[in-house]
Amino acid sequence: MLRLFNTLGRKTEVFHPVSKKAVTIFTCGPSVYQRAHIGNFRTFLFEDVLVRYLEYLGHSVMRGMNFTDLEDKAIRASEEKRLTLHQLTERNIRQFLEEMRLLETKIPQYLPKASESVQESGEIIENLLTAGTAYWHKGNVYFDPLKFHGFGRLYGLDMSAWPSRRRRFHKDTYPGVQWNLGDFILWHGYRRGERYYWDTSIGKGRPSWNIQDPAMISRYFAETLSVYCGGIDNLYRHHDYTLAVLESVRPYPMTRYWLHCNHLYVAGQKMSKSKGNILYTDDLRKRGHDWPAIRFFLIYTHYRQRLNYSDEYLKESAAKLLDLRNRVELLEKRAKKGQSDVSPRGSTKIPGTLKRIFMKYMDDDLNVRDAFDKLCEAVNRMDVDDLSSVEASDILDTLKDIDSVLRVIC
Repeated sequence: MLRLFNTLGRKTEVFHPVSKKAVTIFTCGPSVYQRAHIGNFRTFLFEDVLVRYLEYLGHSVMRGMNFTDLEDKAIRASEEKRLTLHQLTERNIRQFLEEMRLLETKIPQYLPKASESVQESGEIIENLLTAGTAYWHKGNVYFDPLKFHGFGRLYGLDMSAWPSRRRRFHKDTYPGVQWNLGDFILWHGYRRGERYYWDTSIGKGRPSWNIQDPAMISRYFAETLSVYCGGIDNLYRHHDYTLAVLESVRPYPMTRYWLHCNHLYVAGQKMSKSKGNILYTDDLRKRGHDWPAIRFFLIYTHYRQRLNYSDEYLKESAAKLLDLRNRVELLEKRAKKGQSDVSPRGSTKIPGTLKRIFMKYMDDDLNVRDAFDKLCEAVNRMDVDDLSSVEASDILDTLKDIDSVLRVIC
């Protein structure tokens, strides 16, 4: 059975979807004030492996992924580039979806944008104001975490350290991985001269980042999700904010499982503009790496472990992938020869063995590295010349089924 590490509770649990009809998944999409880098794509590819493996196991999956196209940083970036907010974010969305396609990533069924979910944001805020968990202050609306029982439980926040004096945090996002111990903003009230605002049931203004994900989730998923995914940096503030907002207006859990992907570092340092070490897929392509090699590099290390990029490590992982693909080519040649002689006893069990190996490690919290390595060992032990064409074809079919998850082998 598939077992996943649930961030809520910090333990590995047997996976049981909320509904037998479909596994519902929502994943934190990109903030499209800038182009997505390879660290972002690492998270999206881990989520892709999850979706594909669930489908491999026979589940139907319904997935949503949001675009954060309305926030302080996006407005500031559009002004710096002398573009409208729509021009900036749509350009980045188009590029993101094209890179997702080139990386063999399944595009979710639902791709809501924050700018298209403003009315839903206003409706949620109205409910929060009525419930008393949110309040107006100088034209803005803030959420009071002390009014939500169990606030910070996803991260494991020590609420005894919460300040007794009220503090308010006005920005959409704050840099770094630290907690803002105070009330967080939900609604930026309109100020004269502002370019981007909406006229809603709660007045003129725009929703903050902290209310946008609950609004976009509400558009498509009315009940508890099976899985919610994102990067580990979202464990600071963002996901606990989303949980508190949504569960304040819904009398049931937001999701059953929380999954988080760890960071990608470059030469031991986190990617940042100040360090000048941000890498894009273009950079890796210019260094001679094809799309399957990039995808494999980003999924090969377990998603909960920190991944460190270096040219040497990418070359090493690409060489491992190439070795297996070369073995697959030998199997394809054998399958086409039409040889019908009887092969050594027991070789017909190989397809079943390969499937069991793959599932053994993938069922262990999506352990792609061990699943791939053990598959390679099993394939390398085969004497391809001793296989009949039928047996080689059966092995190839099994590897193709497995590759419906990995998307790098065949």
